[in-house]
Amino acid sequence: MSIEARLVFTKQIKAFKVDILNLEKLDVAQIKELELFVSQRNGVFDFSSYSFEIQKNIEFYEFEKLVKLLGIRCKCQENITYVKAVPRISFGQYKGMGFSDLDDSYLLWLKNNYRGNQKDLIDAEVLSRSL
Repeated sequence: MSIEARLVFTKQIKAFKVDILNLEKLDVAQIKELELFVSQRNGVFDFSSYSFEIQKNIEFYEFEKLVKLLGIRCKCQENITYVKAVPRISFGQYKGMGFSDLDDSYLLWLKNNYRGNQKDLIDAEVLSRSL
């Protein structure tokens, strides 16, 4: 009797990654089943890292439901990662850049001359740099 695959799901921005903790203990049929699952979804299976990645934005509960529905014998767990949002400039030639990436001189110029809705973010960055 084969053992259950141990899958660790990690949600990414526009994809998800799954680490297979016990890949070396799975039999060939189980590995082929996982490979088929990945290839049918245009994913990438990486044997060197015992993982696969699929470019689809889904939640953990959806992934868990899908593998169970397909009859894949596995135990799933979620790896929760926290990504700190970086405040970004919404105007001008530096649009899209993080405030933390600006030169001190330009940041100080903004503090003294900018009057838009991101004034609080500029002030917070100046304060964090002790300028």
